[in-house]
Amino acid sequence: MFTNVANSLGVGSGIDTAQLVTDLLSASQGVKLTQLNTRSQLNSSRISAMAATQSALTTFSAAVKETLNGQAFVGALVSGRQDLATASVLQDARPEGLPASVEVVQIAVAQREMSDVFASASTAVGERTLTINNSGGSFEIVIDGTNNSLTGMRDAINASNSGVTAMILTDNAGARLVMEAQEGTAKAFTVTQGGASPAMNLTNIATAADSIIKIDGIELTNSSNTVTGAIPGVQISLLAAQAGTQFTITGASEPLDVSELVTEFVTAYNELRSSMNAATKPGLAGGSGGPLAGDRGAREVIRKLSQLSSTRLTDVGDFKTLADIGVRTETDGTLSIDKTRLDAALALDSGAIKLMLEPAVTSETQIGLSGALDAISTALKSESGALTVAQARLESIRESIAEAREKINEDGEKLREQLQTTFAGLERQLSILRSTQSYVEQQFASFNDNN
Repeated sequence: MFTNVANSLGVGSGIDTAQLVTDLLSASQGVKLTQLNTRSQLNSSRISAMAATQSALTTFSAAVKETLNGQAFVGALVSGRQDLATASVLQDARPEGLPASVEVVQIAVAQREMSDVFASASTAVGERTLTINNSGGSFEIVIDGTNNSLTGMRDAINASNSGVTAMILTDNAGARLVMEAQEGTAKAFTVTQGGASPAMNLTNIATAADSIIKIDGIELTNSSNTVTGAIPGVQISLLAAQAGTQFTITGASEPLDVSELVTEFVTAYNELRSSMNAATKPGLAGGSGGPLAGDRGAREVIRKLSQLSSTRLTDVGDFKTLADIGVRTETDGTLSIDKTRLDAALALDSGAIKLMLEPAVTSETQIGLSGALDAISTALKSESGALTVAQARLESIRESIAEAREKINEDGEKLREQLQTTFAGLERQLSILRSTQSYVEQQFASFNDNN
């Protein structure tokens, strides 16, 4: 009887109690871990899909901005006389009024004053006070025992914030100080001296002058050789004057075709929308849905994008929205173009359509296509925006899954310890039982021998 009991409990039966513990743990944890792994895989795919959505939206917005960067309408700017002036597109501006006829009558000149020649830059010039007067005010430069040299005077002038800079020119004859203002008559200056005798001689070597140019016959005066207001959206850099000589500033290519631009935009938008449709496709009739099916953040992205064709891009002119020029939204959210309506709008006023897509000057009511995309992106990515909230929610789920997995593992370790303790106790009891069995068997054997 004792032998049967012992064998049934594993004593001497060869049962692997360590494997038994492992099997019991697997049975206890297996279902929970499988469920967590399924949730984790789904959540990871949603995190990846949401990141891909944000990246696609950013890429789409950047591509539209690159196309509507002003220069796309005219290409690189070309000056007919590179020796007289060069031209470039101002940042975030769209050139207008090209081609334009230009004549450089006079370039702006900065006033320059030169001192007498000294033996070297370290030669003492005499302690004195220089006072520079210009449109910015009055600036005192003190020359004393600490800076009594051409070098010291140069450094003191440059540190005065007077708008006048100084440098030292040296040749075989010696060193001399040259003081220079900024370009234009408004930046002219005077210098008075006190405290030393004789005064340092200053010779004017350049008189301040403004630049004078003619744009399509209209004379314009500027204080600088960098002219930004003569042609809208264009910066002209004047290099030399040649009165009476006219040349042209124009774009290197034909202006961007608006119809082609609208077509490219619709194509790029449809690629983005199609990927969003696939990511949010519901699982119907047992089929698998997209990774973002039912996700509130993804639905908000789609809702915002769906408003693009009806968003007011400007508040002036006959064309204020993409819908006004024939861009319409289909049932699946993609865009299509009513070519007849677009062609009619272009024939009526193509310039107004250009300004609608990219205003010459942006404002709250004239945002253009880039501004509309910026508004969508800002709303979605703000602290309370749908993309930000959705990503935070998915990250929170990921953390909760990790915590749940850690809790299961901790509980499993506790259960393992309990089972190991239980089986160890059982082994001890069985060992005692086996000893008792051996003693009883010996007693029975002794009894039988005596009989």
